[in-house]
Amino acid sequence: MIPPEAETGHLPPEKSLPWHWGWRRAILGYNPVEVIAMPPEIRVIGVEGMPEVQPGDDLSGQMMDAADRQGTPIEAGDMLVVTQKVVSKTEGRVISLEGIEPSEMAIRITEGHRRDPRHTEMILRESARIVRMDRGVIISETHHGFQCANAGIDASNIPGSNTVALLPVDPDASARRVRDDVKSRLGIDVPVIISDTFGRPWRAAAVNVAIGVAGFNPCLSYVGQEDSHGNMMYTTVICVADELAAMAELVTGKVDNVPVSIIRGYPYEAMENASHEALLRSPDKDLFR
Repeated sequence: MIPPEAETGHLPPEKSLPWHWGWRRAILGYNPVEVIAMPPEIRVIGVEGMPEVQPGDDLSGQMMDAADRQGTPIEAGDMLVVTQKVVSKTEGRVISLEGIEPSEMAIRITEGHRRDPRHTEMILRESARIVRMDRGVIISETHHGFQCANAGIDASNIPGSNTVALLPVDPDASARRVRDDVKSRLGIDVPVIISDTFGRPWRAAAVNVAIGVAGFNPCLSYVGQEDSHGNMMYTTVICVADELAAMAELVTGKVDNVPVSIIRGYPYEAMENASHEALLRSPDKDLFR
C-alpha cells in the first residue's frame, strides 16, 4: 500500500526527510518494500499578472488572486518565494532622494565616482558597518546582519527617478505576514521565502538568496548521516533556503514583472520559529571579517 502522502509528493513534518535521501528512506514508519520509489521532482511556477503594487496594498491577496487567474492556485505543500522589491514597495520602503542631505562622509566617498552622494548617504544610514570600499564599490553589513553591496539598496524595478528601494525592516516578519495571510484565506500552511540578489566572493555574477523565511527550516543538516559509501558526515549543512530562492529566480527574472513564484514538490521540514539568522555565519567562525 502506498501512503497517501507519497502520492502528493509532500510528507507531514514527522515523516519528512529531504528528497535527496530518496523516497524509500523519506517515508518513515512504512515498510520500504510497500512503497513505490518515485523520482524526485520539484516544480517552480512563476506567478504572472500582478499589478504594480503600492504602499499598503494587500500583497498576499494579490499574489493569491494572480495564481488563481493563471490556473495554478496555491496548494497545500507549496512554498512561496517573494522578491524583496515587491515587499519593500508594499511596506513603504521606497524613498525619494530629493529630500536627502548627504553627509560629508557620503560626499567624500562618492568623489570621483558616478554614484549620487544622496544614494551613498542612504547606504551609510542602512549599514551597521562598512566592510570594504574600493573603486566606488561599498560592501557593508546591514542592520539585519547581511554583508552585501550597497546595504541592499538599489533603484531597479521601481517607478520614478531619484528613488531607491531599501530592504524590509524585518524580512522574517514580512515572510510571516504572507504566511499568516495565506493560512487565513486558504486554510493551508505555506512556508515563505523573501529573496534578494547578492553578489558572492570568489564568484562572478549574482544569485538570489533568502533574506527572510517563515514556516520551514532554512538549513538541511547531514551531520550524523552516512553517505552512499558509508562515510560519516560531520560538518555538511546545506542552505536550502538560498537554493530554493536561487531556483525561483529562474522564473521570476529581473525584467519580466514576475515578483512571486510557487515551489511545488519540495518536502520541507516545518519550523515555527524560522529566521534568516540561522543563515548568518557567527563572527567567531567568519575567517573574512
